[in-house]
Amino acid sequence: MTPPDQSPRPFLTRTKHHTTADQHHQRALVNFLERKMLTDQGIYTNYADTATRQAGKATGHELLSESAGMWLLYLAQTKQFKRFRTFYQATVKTFGDHGQFSYRYDPRNHKRFAVNATLDDLRIIRALNTYDALTGSRRYRQAAANHFAALCAGALKDGHVGDYYDPQTKQAANTSSLAYADFKVLHYYQQNSPKGRKHYRQQLKVVKGGYLGDVFPLYAASFNWHTLAYSTKNLNTSEALETLLHLAEIGQLRAASKGWLVQQVQRHQLYNGYTTAGSASDTGQSAGNYALAAMIFAMEHDQANYRRAMRAVWANQITQGTMIGALGDAQTRQSYSFNNLTAILAANY
Repeated sequence: MTPPDQSPRPFLTRTKHHTTADQHHQRALVNFLERKMLTDQGIYTNYADTATRQAGKATGHELLSESAGMWLLYLAQTKQFKRFRTFYQATVKTFGDHGQFSYRYDPRNHKRFAVNATLDDLRIIRALNTYDALTGSRRYRQAAANHFAALCAGALKDGHVGDYYDPQTKQAANTSSLAYADFKVLHYYQQNSPKGRKHYRQQLKVVKGGYLGDVFPLYAASFNWHTLAYSTKNLNTSEALETLLHLAEIGQLRAASKGWLVQQVQRHQLYNGYTTAGSASDTGQSAGNYALAAMIFAMEHDQANYRRAMRAVWANQITQGTMIGALGDAQTRQSYSFNNLTAILAANY
């Protein structure tokens, strides 16, 4: 695949809503992450390791391509270019598989999982383009295009944003998580051909069609390409907010969605899960979700609510002991890479 002629500069975030306090908290968090969770192969999923692994999700000191992509974005955005190059090489070595990235690797038994997670691949592609935009170079233009081409042969086949693809069995998912449609990346690679533009319009239509209504203005979790129906399962708030962020990045966030988010953040009631009718299905709260809310507000140029959301993020920061700087719980030694890295990125807005 030939890289687009267009500059990757649209991948740069031009908002400047963070405060010196945010930068102070971010430094403490980065310091913790570098000391306690960053390895030569990737970033631990959780500070505390687990004795036994779970089939369905990564735990403890397993590594995720999700974390790798977020860390690459941070290194690019903060112009740590040498470290970026080293960590990208490590990411390819740990997760690289037929041009895409395995979503998960267990260093304990050297197990690389068979499938990717499409959003995480798109995030790594975004990071490579961010590097090129900030260095004014073409160093990763072809590598990023090659990764996108691998997705087009698998999870993005026929223009569907499938959840995953297994290069061994050549099986793609029948479902598209609406959170996985990173419109900025999709548009960058699909803008130059009639077929690409058609796929992009279809991807946007699928996401917009999942709108649950003005009473609960979020989006269904996924779309099934076999039944042509949207999922009615409960929403994972992190994924629901990723969907809103991707829409906000292209100027397509609904006013009702933003209004709902403002209300939850102001009341400090941004829960971890919701039914499609809008009642809380998981009343836990997480720093990562407030960080995603902050990014959405930044894209909407809403400084007051960006700062309100970031204050909620830093309320989870540990201020003493061996886990100083981490977002999490010192008592149980739980500190998740997703929360930590989402907060680190949000503090750059």
